[in-house]
Amino acid sequence: MKMVVSLCRSFRDRALDRCIHCFPCLSDPARRSSLGLKVALVMLHLIYAAILFLFDSDLIEKTKKEPWYTGFYLLLFFATLVQYFITSCSSPGYVLDAMRTVNETNVICKKSSTASKQSASSNNGSLIVTVDGSNPASWTKLVMDMYPPGTSVRSCTCSYCNVEQPPRAKHCYDCDKCVLQFDHHCVWLGTCIGQGNHCKFWWYICEETALCLWTGILYITYLKANISRAWWKDAIMILLLIVLSISIIFILLLLIFHSYLVITNQTTYELVRRRRIPYLRGIPERVYPFSKGVCSNLYDFCCVRSSKYSLESLPSAQELEEKSRPYTCLDVLTCRCC
Repeated sequence: MKMVVSLCRSFRDRALDRCIHCFPCLSDPARRSSLGLKVALVMLHLIYAAILFLFDSDLIEKTKKEPWYTGFYLLLFFATLVQYFITSCSSPGYVLDAMRTVNETNVICKKSSTASKQSASSNNGSLIVTVDGSNPASWTKLVMDMYPPGTSVRSCTCSYCNVEQPPRAKHCYDCDKCVLQFDHHCVWLGTCIGQGNHCKFWWYICEETALCLWTGILYITYLKANISRAWWKDAIMILLLIVLSISIIFILLLLIFHSYLVITNQTTYELVRRRRIPYLRGIPERVYPFSKGVCSNLYDFCCVRSSKYSLESLPSAQELEEKSRPYTCLDVLTCRCC
């Protein structure tokens, strides 16, 4: 018995060594676990779809009569998986990358003989890193200008990355990097959710919610028509439907939660750890310091963040006082919330 166990272990070790030799990225345990979760999630999607088409003969007949129905379902199925991999492979917006962009801009502008505008242009309290400018500010000056006067550089410097963090940035211990507008580290995606991929993440959970709801409807339709034909098929379908129902509740709540974060321009980290974040500690909970209105928040979330590093300054005391002012009928008519 011991010999069999040792042979199995040696075979496993050889197979793992060969995989690591062919795929060096698998040498990292964190990457292996992340890859395993991705494979498990894809397999889970395939199992649900395969069992549905294997058991439900009525769906096959409906596909022959109305191919557009199944076609739209399969299109959503593959679009969800594609969006999943796009999100998992996208950068959340690392502070080091933004700093490198600023430094490269400085080098370009020093070599340039023509006068141009400053590389970091200010617009409504936001700093957008571009590649223009002959006299660009250094990264340290750029970051410190976003904090109140008198703030020390040490209090804004990450002790792990040794880089100055802009407001809303946080060091992720899983990725071992500082992330701009850090939201959370997603285990299922194997990456952080931040400024660079929060929009992609929202679209993924939106598509996943729609796919789970549609799959649940197809499972319920099958059970209504075939509940007493084969008990073992019914048992499998009911078991999968229970798991799917729990997943729908979780994903739907996640979608609603992140939609709320989007329209108020918040992150999960800021909402959960509000009292522990120094620049949010004294702000009332009903005040959203970085919100520019629903329409502006949606525009920045969908259009601006996908192409540039947007570094937001901390709001002044006057801006916070204005945002904390209760809404009146006149404010509603003048679309103050937008």
